[in-house]
Amino acid sequence: MTRYTMDALLRGLGVALILGAWSAAPAHALTLKTETVHRPSSTRVFPGDGPGAKAANSFCLMCHSAGMVMTQPDLSKSTWLAEVNKMKHVMKAPIPEDQVPVIAEYLYSIKGRK
Repeated sequence: MTRYTMDALLRGLGVALILGAWSAAPAHALTLKTETVHRPSSTRVFPGDGPGAKAANSFCLMCHSAGMVMTQPDLSKSTWLAEVNKMKHVMKAPIPEDQVPVIAEYLYSIKGRK
């Protein structure tokens, strides 16, 4: 998720919580505090220049560092596909449907159990 998307999500969640708490409890029962989230930054990208590397760099780096992905165990092709589908459907990563198999195949090519 990009920093902008995460900030917008957190602001929206904050508004929802405030509105929900305001309608459900007296104002004196509500205490808000500021939280700061620091994500590690990196300039490392996925290797290669083919469609899989481009898709992984476009969509995976929104939430993950390339280093984090590259330290994962080698997985089978079907397991990488399941992982990318989980990111799209469960974690709601904005990966276009046609890029799911492209990313999974690419991850298998660099981190696959052959």
